[in-house]
Parts: sequence; structure tokens; C-alpha cells
Amino acid sequence: MSGTSVPPFATARQRERPAADSRSDAGGLPAHVRVAIIGAGFGGLGAGARLRRSGRTDFIILERADALGGTWRDNSYPGCACDVPSHLYSFSFAPNPGWSHSFPRQREIWRYLEDVADRHRLREHLRFGAEVRRARWDAASSRWHLETARGALTAEVVIAASGALADPKLPDVPGLDSFPGEVFHSARWNHDYDLTGKRVAVIGTGASAIQLVPEIAPAVSALVLFQRTPAWVLPRRDRRVTPAEQWLYRTLPLTQRAARLGVYLSREAAVGAFVAHPGLLRYAQRAALRNLTSAVPDPALRAKLTPRYVMGCKRILLSNDYYPALTRPGAEVVAAGLARVDGAVLHAEDGSAHEVDCVIFATGFHTTDPLIAQRVYGAGGVSLAQAWAGDMRALRGTTIPGFPNFCLVVGPNTGLGHSSMIYMIESQLNYIMDYLAALDRTRPAALDARPAAQRDWCAAIERRMAPTVWSTGGCVSWYLNAAGRNPTLWPASTLRFRRATRRVKLAEYDLLPAGPRPLQHRGARRRFPRGPRVRSTGRP
Repeated sequence: MSGTSVPPFATARQRERPAADSRSDAGGLPAHVRVAIIGAGFGGLGAGARLRRSGRTDFIILERADALGGTWRDNSYPGCACDVPSHLYSFSFAPNPGWSHSFPRQREIWRYLEDVADRHRLREHLRFGAEVRRARWDAASSRWHLETARGALTAEVVIAASGALADPKLPDVPGLDSFPGEVFHSARWNHDYDLTGKRVAVIGTGASAIQLVPEIAPAVSALVLFQRTPAWVLPRRDRRVTPAEQWLYRTLPLTQRAARLGVYLSREAAVGAFVAHPGLLRYAQRAALRNLTSAVPDPALRAKLTPRYVMGCKRILLSNDYYPALTRPGAEVVAAGLARVDGAVLHAEDGSAHEVDCVIFATGFHTTDPLIAQRVYGAGGVSLAQAWAGDMRALRGTTIPGFPNFCLVVGPNTGLGHSSMIYMIESQLNYIMDYLAALDRTRPAALDARPAAQRDWCAAIERRMAPTVWSTGGCVSWYLNAAGRNPTLWPASTLRFRRATRRVKLAEYDLLPAGPRPLQHRGARRRFPRGPRVRSTGRP
């Protein structure tokens, strides 16, 4: 999915690929392209499709793996599926009338992305095994210089679509290196390892854990679930899509667009509870508690699984079989984190000890510290990781001061707690397409976001974030960085984000001319006058 390296704890995987040959690409790297895209997941393929739809063909998609698909290629663990309805978890310009269920499964999403690549003739632009090791802005040539595993090239614009769920996060557990059994992350599932009859520990209780636990529970001899914080779990209202419905969507595409709109509006109706009135979530909390009570008769286990924070503060999970799996013989919930490992024995923070054969980490990803930031160097040789200093920020979630002609897809404060990320990705792609149009129209060598514009944008986000459930709900989540700030989620409606990213405001950018110039000499930058039509309000 991304241009960053796969962590060393990734294990070999054996999995059936979609029917299309993902591994084929068009050959070597060109010396120069107008646009270089990093990553071939939803963001990268969406960017490629939008470029082709706009008539632009001078671009390349650099993918570190040997197949497209991003997080839906990597997460092949048992039970992997999406918790956003199928109609909404797809591009508006590339509907799929053939979804088999109301919530899409991993392999279906992967096949869908293969179809998007074919429909929009993206295979000629794809380069696999092309991990981006370094991307450096050169002010003299006004180009990005990219070093990849397959060679070097230059680009006028870089679109980083490596995504938030690209690089698994493994906690630093003392003694883990000495564990004699099998260890892997849920996003690097070892399909060669047979779990049948094994004593298995699962670390984490997030979205991946609640999907894989019910799948492996019947096969293992013992299941130990390490849970720092219980999750709010609602029933999953899933069903099969009938052949008649699929026929209708193929024959009358307007019916599928109407179904998509209905799902979108129902999801969007919940945004107020997340961002302004968290008290409204108490009704959903009651439904979740009823779900827990009906599935878990043991009061001691039920107490362990009952959250003590406001629903929505952490990601709300959907499952019909997670709680029943934890009531099976041989299943145990440890209401504490993993403290240390001593040989085959796992010691929890509550003092309990558990001997196991296999450890599966379902501990999430580098969401607030993306590894690609360590490899991107902007003006003055400063890396993106240095510029962020542990607190990622971007103007309209897309551009960063000091990194000219560099655009992020799924950048800071673009995540959601209530709707589909594909909608947000399309909004950002609208902005990036207008960014390219602004370059064509005004003809500078590059656009560089102004620090003041980014500060205004981020300050407005902070004001909107203050009353949200993510700030007031009483939990610690993966949405927060080490400083306790939320650089991950968008604290408003998706429609507001769509409006905010409809057009590039040139007043928020410095226009950089071609040729060498002193880094600190601002007189070398063209500025647009501040008038009513281009004034930056800083409001998201």
C-alpha cells in the first residue's frame, strides 16, 4: 500500500490472488514523469483513475509490494471484512453492482480494486516492487528526485497515497525476541502456520481482533485475549445481496446510486452525536449493552467486556460472533496488557501468566507516525518526520509548508468515525486535481503551502475537536498522538470537508518560480493579492 518498508516481523504469507494478474506491470521506470503516485491502494488507484479521467497520462504508480490493493491486500487474516456498507465503500465513479453482501469481505474489495485498475487502464502505469526509499525536493530543478528499489526518477508532483493502515505497529515487549513459538501481526498473517490445537494469545481488541477471534476460536485448544480496554460492540446488520438486486443494479445503475445515497445519508445523520452532542450516543450504548448481556451470561466475563468510556471515543465495532467466541471452553479474557515474555510464558500487567504456542498481535498501525514521513525530504533537506516532530499537520489534510508540489491522500485530520473513507479520498482527489489545474493555469514551478494558512486551518480543526466524543469521552485511543492531540479524525461532516476541498485557494500558497533561489529569500516567491475571492478564512 505504501512506499515504506514492510516491518521485519512480517511473515511469509501464502494466499490465493484475485483472478487478475496483479504482479504484471509495464516494465522499467521512466526518467521523468509529471506525477508520481506512491501506493496502489484506494488512494493511489483513485488518484490514477482521476488523472486518466482528466486526460492526464504522464504519471506512474509506485507500489512496494508485488500486487495492488493496499491494506485490502495485506490484511488477509481470517474473517477480514469492512465495517462500512458495500455501496458506500467504493468509488462513486466506479460502482460495483456485484457485491455479495451488504458489508464487503476482504477478497471482494481486493477484486474490486483489481477491476478499477482494469476499467481505468492503470496497469500500464503500475510498477511493483518499487519501494520508495527516498523522495527529495530539488529547488534548483523544481523537481522531486525519487530513489526506489527499481531505480531513480524525477517528478514534478508527488502524490503520497501510502495510507494510514500501511505499516503494522508491534509493541516493544521485553523478552519477545526469546519467545520460542510463532509470532506475527494480524496484517502479516502467516497462512503457513496451522493454528489447529495450538494455545494462541491474541494481543489487542480492536477491529481486526474482533473479526479474527471468532474465526480461530473453534480450531485452537486455548485462546487467551489480552485486552487493555474493552470495545463497544454493536450487532452487525449484514445480509446477502440477492441476484435480483445485483441484476437491478447492473440494469438500472440509478438504483444503486440511490442505494448509495441512502447509506450515505443514514451514516451522515450520526455525525452530530460524534462531534457536538456525545450524549446522544447513550441510546446506541444501551443497544450495545443489550448485545453484550444477551451474548455473555457470565457476570464476571461481562464485567471485563463492559467499557467505562462514552461510546464513540474509541472506534465502534460491529460483530455478531465476537462475544459468543469468548464464551467458548478454553477461551480466556485477560483484562490487562502484555507486560513481558519469559520463554513461552506471557506475563500480563495484572500479574497473571499464560503459556502459549503462538502470539498474534492485533495492535494496529503507525497512524499518527507514518513511516513514509521519514523518507520524504522537502526544502532545505528537512524530512517530513522532522517537520512534523511527532505532531502531523497539513493544510486541508493535503499539503505541507516546505514541501512544494507534494500532496497527501488520507493526510492529517481526514479520518472518520462515522462514514466511509472513500468519500474523503474522493474529496481530496478533487482538491489535488484542482491543484494540478492551478499549476497549469498560473504556470509557476511549484505551489508551496503558507505556514499561516496551515496554522489557521489546524486552529479551526482544534476548535471543532474540543467538544467531540474523541476529546471528551474519557478514553485513550489510537486517534491520539503521544502529546494527546487528535491529528487523525475530521471533526465535522463529510459534506463540510467536501466543500472545503472543492477548490485550491491560491491565497494559501506561495508560487515558486523555476530556477535556483535562496531558501530564505521570500522575494523570490510570487504572491497573489488578498482579495475577497481568494481570502483564506482558515475555517474547515
